[in-house]
Amino acid sequence: MVIATGFFDGVHIGHRAVISTLCRIARERGEQSMVVTFWPHPRTVLQQDAAELRLLTSLEEKKRMLYGLGVDRIEVIGFTHGFSRLTAEEFIRDYLIGKFGATALVLGYDHRLGGGPPMSREELECLARRLGLETFRLAEEDFDGMAVSSTAIRKSLSAGDVERANTMLGYRYSLHGVVVSGNRIGRELGFPTANMELYEPLKLIPGDGVYAVCADVLGKKYAGMTNIGCRPTVSAVSSDVLQAPVFKRTIETNIFGFSSDIYGLDITLEFLSRIRGEIRFGSMEELRKQLAADRTVVKKLIEC
Repeated sequence: MVIATGFFDGVHIGHRAVISTLCRIARERGEQSMVVTFWPHPRTVLQQDAAELRLLTSLEEKKRMLYGLGVDRIEVIGFTHGFSRLTAEEFIRDYLIGKFGATALVLGYDHRLGGGPPMSREELECLARRLGLETFRLAEEDFDGMAVSSTAIRKSLSAGDVERANTMLGYRYSLHGVVVSGNRIGRELGFPTANMELYEPLKLIPGDGVYAVCADVLGKKYAGMTNIGCRPTVSAVSSDVLQAPVFKRTIETNIFGFSSDIYGLDITLEFLSRIRGEIRFGSMEELRKQLAADRTVVKKLIEC
């Protein structure tokens, strides 16, 4: 069994290089390829800024992507405080070799295994060889002078730079959820929206603004525009004049050329580009005019 280990959040282009090497080496050796990953994220267990952590992929999304890249087997280890205390030697000996039958290990450029002080790449490779594993290590993958990482992608998405994030991911970033009822003000403005509630509560939502998207509903893709944010214009108009506006972050999508009732059904949004930031307008009519302008821009940008 040829194995690669890691959390693989986002399954980005750096991860894909590891997986491609993993599958190639396994084929050359006449063995199976396996990814050993973890859930939940170690930071949530070890309480390392856990409240701020948001994920690029749910566990099911990650598994689907890895299988799609040709991996034969995926093993998910429940990450616990006890597991975090294993040394690299214990993890390799007891899990990779003892439990999963590893004969070779594929390592990314910044790979680390086990708890305790980080080991240098030379120390880790020496340890693996001593325990009977052949090792293969990839060189660093760069993106505009910056190493591609899940952290870098999270930062780009949080800033609304979905195009840069998509380049590092190697595919369009997406959100998956269910359509829930809204206040229907969009319909009154001539721009009915599908309001999304995410299935994975820890999934990272791109920064506030208006985006060009492809919406997958009822098995078909449609161009559309998505607003992410607190809807300051709508929220202010909808609030009681005696109370301060209540701003709740929402994900609302106007799907072009689509009018079916899809409340309670699945929806997936693929993000292509950020059109503008979120703006508070002086009136609903100003908002309506801006939405019309946004739609014109988006229609020129994409076809799904």
